[in-house]
Amino acid sequence: MKFPGSVLASVFLFVAETTAALYLSSTYRSGGDGMWQALTLLFSLLPCTLVQLTLLFVHRDFSRDRPLVLLLHLLQLGPLFRCFEVFCIYCQSSHIEEPYVSITKKRQMPKNGLSEEIEKEVGQAEGKLFTHRSAFSRASVIQAFLGSAPQLTLQLYITALQQDINAGRSLCMFLSLLSIVYGALRCNILAIKIKYDEYDIKVKPLAYVCIFLWRSFEIATRVIVLVLFTSVLKAWVVLVVLINFFSFFLYPWILFWCSGSPFPENIEKALSRVGTTIVLCFLTLLYAGINMFCWSAVQLKINNPDLISKSQNWYRLLVYYMLRFIENALLLLMWYLYKTDIYMYVCAPLLILKLLIGYCTAILFMLVFYQFFHPCKKLFSSSVSESFQRWLKCICCPCRWHKSSESVGKADLRSLGDRDETPSSSKFISVPSQILSANELCSA
Repeated sequence: MKFPGSVLASVFLFVAETTAALYLSSTYRSGGDGMWQALTLLFSLLPCTLVQLTLLFVHRDFSRDRPLVLLLHLLQLGPLFRCFEVFCIYCQSSHIEEPYVSITKKRQMPKNGLSEEIEKEVGQAEGKLFTHRSAFSRASVIQAFLGSAPQLTLQLYITALQQDINAGRSLCMFLSLLSIVYGALRCNILAIKIKYDEYDIKVKPLAYVCIFLWRSFEIATRVIVLVLFTSVLKAWVVLVVLINFFSFFLYPWILFWCSGSPFPENIEKALSRVGTTIVLCFLTLLYAGINMFCWSAVQLKINNPDLISKSQNWYRLLVYYMLRFIENALLLLMWYLYKTDIYMYVCAPLLILKLLIGYCTAILFMLVFYQFFHPCKKLFSSSVSESFQRWLKCICCPCRWHKSSESVGKADLRSLGDRDETPSSSKFISVPSQILSANELCSA
């Protein structure tokens, strides 16, 4: 049975980041910064509450008679109790022989064009561990993008304004960045497992390293760009955030309304129509929060029973990163034009160049992952390199056609100029030959 390392990592980040945020808020209180204290507590306690609700929802404890578990979640101790429960199940599984097992069928990755179907016995203990891993993976994504991402942006903004950093704030920012990167990594793995649910997926260590580097560069550069822009144009950043947020929040709903599909009723049997609407709105909220800072790796599809589109669309990925790169460049340009005296000793052109190169580095690691380390790359209808070549052909062909048409037009103008320079007798001689050649061509 696989060691539950992902559960341990999720709980460690949850406890460490919450503790660091509470300590940092106490320092703001002692320093008389009430607004920074309130925002730090908000971005710390809000994701804690959402994590507790997520764990209760996945384990369906609302409909079960477990008052102690509900009390522990109310006291924000739910993840610690769940982690203790996971390791109790893991330690007991090697000593107790289970009388009942279920058989699952998975397909292996194709080898030489052939894919074999294998059967695997899954006991009750392993099934419970799978549920716990799934719950903690979703909780890590929620904590990362609805708590850690705003927290990191806030603390970096305070550092830019005060031009000072202490140990508590640096530790909080480091843990927040680590939590966001880990949440994005879990989002990638969840997307792969949902899209290729019928296959036996094994992610190699180099794939984890590549995803970690990709997400680290992408998220770090995005947060720095937003903080730099906010520090000089505070009013305009609200417009930028609202456009980004509502674009990704409304996009799945617009696709759902345009499809004409009925309202989904199969998300959870115990939920009413109002409850289903609340869950869907929360999912689109999380989807918008993820895409605000990085690529979500999934396309939310409300009219799909799995709520996720399983098709691999390279062009949507390309459009996202092109638009995000252009947006980052424009925000940096606005920061450069309106920067204040607090950036007097900062080499602005060099900083802009570093940030743009950092974002391009993230894109490079992403391409390397999809080209070489993706666990299901053999199932792709086309690889990244092939899609990139097609895209280049689509761009280059119109350019070539435009150049060829210009050359043909210039040749026609030259021939007309030569005809104008010839004597009039040659004109009368050349006309019949042209007519005859045209008639011969028509008869042929």
